[in-house]
Amino acid sequence: MPVSPDFDQEFSDIYARCHFATMTTAERMFGLYKAVRYIVEAGIPGSFVECGVWKGGSVMLMAETLIRAGETDRDLFLFDTFDRMPPPSSDDITFDGVSAQSMMDNEAPKDTPDSIWCMSTLEEVQKNLQRTGYPENKFHIVKGLVEETIPKKAPESIALLRLDTDWYESTKHELEHLYPHLSAGGVLIIDDYGHWLGARRAVDEYLAQLPEKILLNRLDFSGRIAVKRG
Repeated sequence: MPVSPDFDQEFSDIYARCHFATMTTAERMFGLYKAVRYIVEAGIPGSFVECGVWKGGSVMLMAETLIRAGETDRDLFLFDTFDRMPPPSSDDITFDGVSAQSMMDNEAPKDTPDSIWCMSTLEEVQKNLQRTGYPENKFHIVKGLVEETIPKKAPESIALLRLDTDWYESTKHELEHLYPHLSAGGVLIIDDYGHWLGARRAVDEYLAQLPEKILLNRLDFSGRIAVKRG
């Protein structure tokens, strides 16, 4: 269980219920928790969207936080292959220069938290979501490559956009098609900005061409968070 003076008891309780189903750090999960609380308190309209779900831990945290905030009518969208990571491109390299393809070539597919394959099944994710007690009809699970399911199956209005598909091409596609639908005051979270150079490049390229600049702030070595300007 993580210990930090700024992790309040509510977050600690929720994290204890969700951390088994996520690869992200406690710091990134705390940032997500605070984002959900902020969105509820500020009345930011729109659905919550996550691209790259693995076992569903981040969406579990969203749902658990919404329940404790007394808001259970928010739609939560989950985009993933619900199988394994799609093939990377030559752009997908770790911060210390290791290509994603070489990592995949040297590792058999598996579903452990330290695996690059990020394997999980749809049934496992559904079971984890049910544990939260959040209304099941508010979960919208979209299976397939994001390049094929977005934007046609994405919501029109988004309050929270969490991107965690690691690769350059998928991150670029998500930003191009989903960020324009993020509400003013809505929250953007990038999980892999500090770890995968392709994801960082996709984010930097997209944000550079926006007419209104935003502050992309550090959650930890990899995670970044921003609030869209009105």
